[in-house]
Amino acid sequence: MLAAPINPADINMIQGTYAILSPLPAVGGNEGVGEVLEVGSRVAALKPGDWVIPATSGLGTWRTQGVFPEQMLLKVPSDIPVLCAATLSVNPCTAYRMLADFETLAPGDSVIQNAANSGVGQAVIQIAKASGIKTINVVRDRPDLPKLVERLTALGADHVVTEEMLRKPEMKDIFKSIPKPRLALNCVGGKSTTEMLRHLQPKGTMVTYGGMAKQPVMVPVSAFIFRDVRLRGFWMTQWRKEHEQDQQSVTSMMDALCQLIRRGHLTAPACTQVPLQDYREALEAAMKPFTSSKHILLL
Repeated sequence: MLAAPINPADINMIQGTYAILSPLPAVGGNEGVGEVLEVGSRVAALKPGDWVIPATSGLGTWRTQGVFPEQMLLKVPSDIPVLCAATLSVNPCTAYRMLADFETLAPGDSVIQNAANSGVGQAVIQIAKASGIKTINVVRDRPDLPKLVERLTALGADHVVTEEMLRKPEMKDIFKSIPKPRLALNCVGGKSTTEMLRHLQPKGTMVTYGGMAKQPVMVPVSAFIFRDVRLRGFWMTQWRKEHEQDQQSVTSMMDALCQLIRRGHLTAPACTQVPLQDYREALEAAMKPFTSSKHILLL
């Protein structure tokens, strides 16, 4: 293994609160990039020197070396930055699928999302920008808010607002220059989601892929009756299970993401690189609130 990030789902699996749990004893980590050192005599698609990422969840990437069946790995190009490869299989794929699978978006359309500074949020901003789609990005208020706004704007965010601003009249000014969003991406739940939903177009779709607030998604009855909004869910692990026999969809997605990376349109999220022996400090830091940097274990 070369590098592996610490994601919220990794911590949830350790806590025993995630939807899938690895049989114990287990190695943590669901994402990362490794270099093939040796292959068996019947392995056809991989060779020594190839870079690979997990094809499924639960691989256990927080390790220096591992032996895996060929079908549990996906080959990725070795000419992309190692941090991009290490963070490719979860967040950018989630962002790509949500932008592609729920609404037919065209250049000039808009998307609204909360947790915009998360790994998925940063990928949504960049992929949308490359497609000509406008983004309205909701973040929690914090002491270093101007720095965060500057960083997200540099990635391509069109508008960055706080959760408190969602109810203010100033939101109307945003929609003077761009259309109201047909797609909302929710990773928080609770009040943040309810407020974000107010700005969705009639017949628009809100996709929930996380619940950082650990609160339910609450939707006014009027949103269903008078605006016919649709609520959907997305889990990258489930998508991979459903497309195990559809390698064309997987390959097409990975090729598109790697092309964006090569062109400089998709970068790794803000990262803090940590040697594996300092994993305790990295885990503690990853669990602190207002974390804007993803911790990457260097293996």
